[in-house]
Amino acid sequence: MNISSGSSYYNESSVNNAASVIVQEYSNNPSFGSIINPLQTSQNPHRMNISSGCSYYNESSVTAAASVIVQESSKRQKTWSCSMEQESLKIQTKEPSSQKRRVRSSEGGYRKWSHTKSHSPSGFPDKFVLVSYNILGDANASNHGDLYCHISPDIMDWSSRKRLICQELDMWKPDLMCFQEVDHFDELDQEFGKIGYSGIFKGRTGEAKDGCAIFWKNHRFRLLQEESIEFKEFDLRHNVAQLCVFELNQNRMNVQRDNRTEPVEVDSLQEDMHPKGRRVVIGNIHVLFNPKRGDIKLGQVRVLLQEAHALSEKWGKADVVIAGDFNSTPQSTLYKFLVSSELDLLEHDRRHISGQIESVQGSDMGIPKMTRYKRNRFRWDDDELKNATGSLKCTRLQHPLKLFSAYACVQGSSTIRDVSGEPLATSYHSKFLGTVDYIWHSEGLIPLRVLDTLPLDVLRQTTGLPSEKWGSDHLSLACEFAFAADQMGDDSKR
Repeated sequence: MNISSGSSYYNESSVNNAASVIVQEYSNNPSFGSIINPLQTSQNPHRMNISSGCSYYNESSVTAAASVIVQESSKRQKTWSCSMEQESLKIQTKEPSSQKRRVRSSEGGYRKWSHTKSHSPSGFPDKFVLVSYNILGDANASNHGDLYCHISPDIMDWSSRKRLICQELDMWKPDLMCFQEVDHFDELDQEFGKIGYSGIFKGRTGEAKDGCAIFWKNHRFRLLQEESIEFKEFDLRHNVAQLCVFELNQNRMNVQRDNRTEPVEVDSLQEDMHPKGRRVVIGNIHVLFNPKRGDIKLGQVRVLLQEAHALSEKWGKADVVIAGDFNSTPQSTLYKFLVSSELDLLEHDRRHISGQIESVQGSDMGIPKMTRYKRNRFRWDDDELKNATGSLKCTRLQHPLKLFSAYACVQGSSTIRDVSGEPLATSYHSKFLGTVDYIWHSEGLIPLRVLDTLPLDVLRQTTGLPSEKWGSDHLSLACEFAFAADQMGDDSKR
């Protein structure tokens, strides 16, 4: 930018005028007038002082000053943009309550609900929202610092992450919550207890201190039975799982008001619409991480599904939801086993059952893709077969439940979903970007809406998770379920 007028020296007035020209040229924004003529007054909050007590400046000093002005202008322009966004939010918060809630949702980081196009929520009197969330254990974060080396210690601090996790969950208003990697259960129990939740915890066996936890809203559900699984009893490592049978309380129901779920009393006329004794089995699991031990991963999932089916049968064929961190991708053999209910082990290499691929920051952080293998028969030894199937000689694995993925059942944008309908990414750190978390359900439940995850470009703008907005290296999953029997007017499932 040429500010010379043929003179070798400039008085302060001419420098001020030059500064105005520079700023105007640089910003090219007519609304950027707050920093035009930045030396005009000391009361100007955007004042840039390039004076050194001298009334005249040579061309060299003016050129240097111009560089400072341009740099400062760039900073002020960003500040101005942020200020305008804040002012916009202030204006919107003066709108009616429904407008406030839309703003609040946008503050959630672009996450929104995707609704099914097949069913109307108004046709189902009984609905509940379930969240599954690997909240990143405090000890795990400390012990695996290489995964979070680019993230500030302040962001990694548990107290900070706990605050973000609680704030986020308050937005989704879940009735049931399934957590993995919990090592501060007492703190969470205290926090959620204040707002009407009860919870149970099952810690991992062995040296690890974290475990799984299930919380439920007391006014919505009553706990009928609780079971826990220690996989070490099956020689399947130190991971654990939980199973709970809940009964829906009939004196309270949830309704949608201004995009917010609120509990209301059910009068005697409405009670006829709500079958008494409606029950659901909730399973919560954190599957072994080790990518090469597909036999153990399959064994853990097999045991959980068998136990869930047994509880369902015991409680009158109750509907089932299985949630958690499965440490397996949507392209994996384990995922296909959950969908199809059966698997010929000899067609698969146990080292590639989970589809996990480590990606290093700076390389192509693409979504893990299934590796193609020749369709030959793979060798499994007796111990591996026993781990996977529970029998030394059995090579075909089966489970008794017919399961569906909640996210795959609700159509979403291609910017956040893969070809199977699953999120493109539910976890992001320096060595992995992909999906390992799921919510599965039996055919007696209908997903009405699911909480979208984040687009990959938004995730890549961070240095990984956790971040200033999200309290874990996983994203929470959430689904609102209805009972299929309500759609058919069938009261038989009780």
